[in-house]
Amino acid sequence: MTIEPLYSVAGALVGVLVGLTGVGGGSLMTPLLVLAFGFHPATAVGTDLLFASATKTVGTSVHGWRGTVDWRVVRRLAAGSIPAAVLMLIALALLGERSKQTAAVISVVLGVMLILTAVATLFRARLLGWLTPRFGTLEGRALLIATVMLGAVLGALVSLTSVGAGALGITALLVLYPKLPIARLVGSDIAHAVPLTLVAGAGHLLLGSVNVALLVSLLAGSIPGVIVGSLISSRVNERVLAVMLATVLVVVGVKMLL
Repeated sequence: MTIEPLYSVAGALVGVLVGLTGVGGGSLMTPLLVLAFGFHPATAVGTDLLFASATKTVGTSVHGWRGTVDWRVVRRLAAGSIPAAVLMLIALALLGERSKQTAAVISVVLGVMLILTAVATLFRARLLGWLTPRFGTLEGRALLIATVMLGAVLGALVSLTSVGAGALGITALLVLYPKLPIARLVGSDIAHAVPLTLVAGAGHLLLGSVNVALLVSLLAGSIPGVIVGSLISSRVNERVLAVMLATVLVVVGVKMLL
């Protein structure tokens, strides 16, 4: 298996941005594979899911060691996301994952998700200020049901586009669990993404839409990239970076829709 340097460079660039911003790699890697390298949307999604599973496993280990994972939240999310992911994979298998119609659906939903991710990244404070008074007071069974439903939505979206468990997922968790420390919610979001991306990625692998050589090349660049991005993140103006990232996501999202 040969590592393609160009793909490793792309993985490194995405890794640096993930380390700097915390935005999920799917928001950056999947459209890059489709638009810049010409991969079929299904192949880009399937490969990126296993890519995300590998990288987020490392992140979960760190958060677990630091005690910043709320496993109750993770279980609730997974109760909705794993069944939804399986159902979405079955639907893709029945529709033909590599068909033109499926590619068109993936591209459109991915474009919309990128634009929503940009909105969540740029206007998170305002969204939280508007949504938290309406949904942040849920308790008991109502909170349980809302979290499972959130997991189901994320499971379907991640299986279809590889996007959703990052900026959108953490924003929703901040709304539902305003009393929990942000670090625990971030850790829980990352921990939940591991089984979700692993199940979804394994499903895409069985469907034949994972490029293993591409996956290895991306990981070869992304792992050191994430480390570098994380180390220099404190030296970068977060607001400027958020605006730049949101702009890129909107432009790419519109490009996916056209």
